[in-house]
Amino acid sequence: MKNLSVTESFKQRQAKQTICFIDVRTPAEYGSAHAENALNHPMESLDLNHLPFSQSEEVHVICQSGGRSMKVCQQLEAAGFENVVNVEGGTSAWLDANLPAVRGKKAMSLERQVRIAAGSLVVIGAALGQFVDPAWFGLSAFVGAGLVFAGVTDTCGMGMLIARMPWNRA
Repeated sequence: MKNLSVTESFKQRQAKQTICFIDVRTPAEYGSAHAENALNHPMESLDLNHLPFSQSEEVHVICQSGGRSMKVCQQLEAAGFENVVNVEGGTSAWLDANLPAVRGKKAMSLERQVRIAAGSLVVIGAALGQFVDPAWFGLSAFVGAGLVFAGVTDTCGMGMLIARMPWNRA
């Protein structure tokens, strides 16, 4: 897998119009702003058997900041795709570089939604543990353990669940 800056990806795709460009964020994130000509193929529902490019074609993959696109690139390579490029910095860097973009209705990022949900569950668990039954402290411990697991494995179950919520779909 190759990594390219947003500027370099843009230049290469300008020079070679046949390079496929996919955005692996949720439909809501994609709808709020995306790089011009990027096709939305959300990571959580990506079907490697139904992609708009073949295993030998070059494809550039972008997400919000580079984490999800890196994972998708690894999945594509494991499935036999030969020319996969991770666009470093993601859509955030793309917009910061003032490259051509399509802007729509503002949506809350998936990362922010996860932080709100995790923080809320910790506070609820602590409050219920203090005022209702000490067993509720287990909720806070469970969420904390989940966050540690997500940090160690770079896989977030809560993020995958939240990505499937109705407000994150097109």
